[in-house]
Amino acid sequence: MLTQRALWIGQHALPLFFVMLALLLAASCAGWWALQRTTRLRRHNTRRPALVLGQRFALGCAVILAGAGIFAALARQLGAKDVLGRADQALTDALRVSVPQTALHLFAALTHLADTATLTGLCIVMAMALVVLGQRGLAVGWVVAVAGNGLLNQTLKQVFGRVRPLDPDGSAVASGFSFPSGHSSGSVVAYGMLAYLALRLLPARWHLPALVTAVVLAFTVGASRLFLRVHFASDVMAGFASGATWLALCITGIELLRWWRRRLSLPAAL
Repeated sequence: MLTQRALWIGQHALPLFFVMLALLLAASCAGWWALQRTTRLRRHNTRRPALVLGQRFALGCAVILAGAGIFAALARQLGAKDVLGRADQALTDALRVSVPQTALHLFAALTHLADTATLTGLCIVMAMALVVLGQRGLAVGWVVAVAGNGLLNQTLKQVFGRVRPLDPDGSAVASGFSFPSGHSSGSVVAYGMLAYLALRLLPARWHLPALVTAVVLAFTVGASRLFLRVHFASDVMAGFASGATWLALCITGIELLRWWRRRLSLPAAL
């Protein structure tokens, strides 16, 4: 049953990509609207600082638990009589004949947005910019998030040692192990952190566009690894899950440190 569903998804992958992207954008906008409405209500609450911290901490913990749970479920299925492996292969085989070359060329260009060289350069440039702006604490948090995710992903790859698809598209070259997808987790963390920094540093009119852009980039880069057949679907989903978990952990840690510094009446470096 799972293999048949995977085959159907592979045959309709391109339209399903746009449907999923539209749903993600709608969910992001709805979540943003709900957050804005809650923020307006908090302004009339005299216990706002503690309440805000508690709600942010609860949200961060929920994302961490959900992401870790999804990753663990996928990891367990890797050795479960190879059911997931057969479904992954069926989807990959279907993609070989269902996705036109024009789309593959576009995804091959977009996938470079999360290459190791791209994220390394982005990490360095953004860290320097934050230091120049006097945001040294955020610069440290940014480097820990991006670099730490790279280290985490390589560690997980070595632990699971899953081989990549045997017939990748010629538009992309990938080496090393497959599970979880480093491009997927890297795009979630890097562009998610950029959205967080935008919420912290930019005027309110830029907040929603930054969030939407991060969602589009992360999802598109992850999907590109699947379309280019350098990763299986479960690799990409695991990359999204591990990336979201690490991102939530980093942001929650930054927010807690920020609250603690304010509580101690120290200069707010975060």
